[in-house]
Amino acid sequence: MGMKVEQVLHMVGGAGETSYATNSRVQEKAIFEAKPIVEEALREVYKTALPESMVVADLGCSSGPNTFHVVFEAIDIVDDQSRRLGRPPPEILFFLNDLPGNDFNSIFQSLEVHEEKLKEEKQERIPPFYVVGVPGSFYGRLFPSRSVHFFHSSYCLMWLSQVPPGVESKTGVPLNKENIYISETSPPTVVESYQEQYRRDFTTFLKSRFQELGFGGRMVLSFLGGTNKYAPSGELSQLWGLLAEALNAMVLEGILQKEKVDAFNLPFYAPSMEEVRAVIQSVGLFDLDRVEIFKSNWDPFDDSSDDRIYDNIISGENVAKSIRAVIEPVIARNFGEQILDDLFSRYAKNVARHLLEEKTKHPVFVIALKIKV
Repeated sequence: MGMKVEQVLHMVGGAGETSYATNSRVQEKAIFEAKPIVEEALREVYKTALPESMVVADLGCSSGPNTFHVVFEAIDIVDDQSRRLGRPPPEILFFLNDLPGNDFNSIFQSLEVHEEKLKEEKQERIPPFYVVGVPGSFYGRLFPSRSVHFFHSSYCLMWLSQVPPGVESKTGVPLNKENIYISETSPPTVVESYQEQYRRDFTTFLKSRFQELGFGGRMVLSFLGGTNKYAPSGELSQLWGLLAEALNAMVLEGILQKEKVDAFNLPFYAPSMEEVRAVIQSVGLFDLDRVEIFKSNWDPFDDSSDDRIYDNIISGENVAKSIRAVIEPVIARNFGEQILDDLFSRYAKNVARHLLEEKTKHPVFVIALKIKV
């Protein structure tokens, strides 16, 4: 990519038409799907540690309303559990983590509004809580040793710390031409490079969190995965392949340089559950307490469970808006802001065409981990 991922990988900030805050419904649905697992884990953490002050960290918090779903869900659960045990509710410290480019300003500007709403709902009976921003990559240490009771992360761990080095030859020649992610046409060495980068990154993540978790600590992690062991044919390969198709069409029309598109690859990998389990087992620090896999429609506004597409044109536009809110800063950094509207218009049409043939869904993994005793 010719840059550090930390400098450019972030969601579109603010609250405008293309912002993540406006276009993050698919991520919101994942948070609600994971809610029972988060609730169970938080109750177990509190019952085990019985802390007077409880520390909760949300890794990859982004900005917008989804950030506060997790914060206030934790307040509700911990407050309820403390009352059940006849104990005063603990103070709760929330660490909201994301890369430095994240729109932390929007989070803290809207905090007061969300806090007032919570007070109304709970009739002023809320435990004291504090919210702190923590910029930095979760592929490494973020917190002091044994300082955190509970880690949460949603829709983040499929993003890698870097584009795998094996996507180009030793002399710098792109090996994954006309692709921006692994696909059926990717050389085996490229696929292996992505898989190895994922193993390195997830290993680093687990080891870092182990050092930071205190007694009785737990984690709930939700992220996009693959149901097919053969990664190049997975659902996410199709999703990114349609964006690559739009970029390559712009090359043919002379809008973009072929060399730039051939050299562009995403720092992203959707692992199979077998790969996830293998890393957890090899690290040996956590027990996999619970696993849930659900599928989410590509179109964030399609809540149906059937295989019917009701309007492929509108669905294509919805998917394009959702993806643009996530990937726009990376695209703009590599190809310039002037192509964004054209690119995502083409992408919307590609998705609409695909949905006529197949209603593809995202596999989402939700895993609960606890420290080995």
